[in-house]
Amino acid sequence: MTLSSMVVSRDWQEVSVLECILGGLHMQVAVEGEPQRALSRLNKSKVDALIVDCDLGGTAEFLRNLQLEKRRPTTVPLVIMGARDSKPDLEETGALFAFEKPISVEQAVRTLSAARNMILDGRLRYHRAGLEVPVTLAYGAKTRMEAELINVSHGGLQVRVDNRLETTRPFRVSFSLPGAKYGIKADAEVAWQDDHGNLGFRFVKIAPRLQHALKVWLAQQYFAN
Repeated sequence: MTLSSMVVSRDWQEVSVLECILGGLHMQVAVEGEPQRALSRLNKSKVDALIVDCDLGGTAEFLRNLQLEKRRPTTVPLVIMGARDSKPDLEETGALFAFEKPISVEQAVRTLSAARNMILDGRLRYHRAGLEVPVTLAYGAKTRMEAELINVSHGGLQVRVDNRLETTRPFRVSFSLPGAKYGIKADAEVAWQDDHGNLGFRFVKIAPRLQHALKVWLAQQYFAN
């Protein structure tokens, strides 16, 4: 899945470098030379990363407006760039990343790769993959029951059961992921339950090896869509 970015700049030499780097990171690039128009576009459509040239007139107000509108960098990673003497501090702008002009390709690749990884980590953390496979729920010394797995995420899963369960007890969940090398086993607790047999489980403890296997599998499903 291709990510999107917006570059707010009229420094076309630097923009061409950024377009090349972002293209190599599989990120689409929209370029806007007017900060006010960039703000209007951001209000109408979402981008995954925003790169702002602080040498461009009007960007100080543009960055203030971003903060007032609560477009926090945790939602849209903000990267600022500018000449050594003109680039403001990160804390003043709310940006997470910065690099100087003229652009060092090595530094820009490193910075933009870090921003891209942050975007992907955030998406995968909340991504739920739907699938229909059996899941075993174990609780107490010897009690086990079968349920249907509805979806799974980095932090838990949803299942469907025939009868309501006592939700205060700890559970051990076990299931297989199609195409994965390892089956998943984890200690879990019930986060919610409805009147239609659906339960949401939150992982409490899972082996690092299995957590990694789950993360890789979820990423494969995410980019396959």
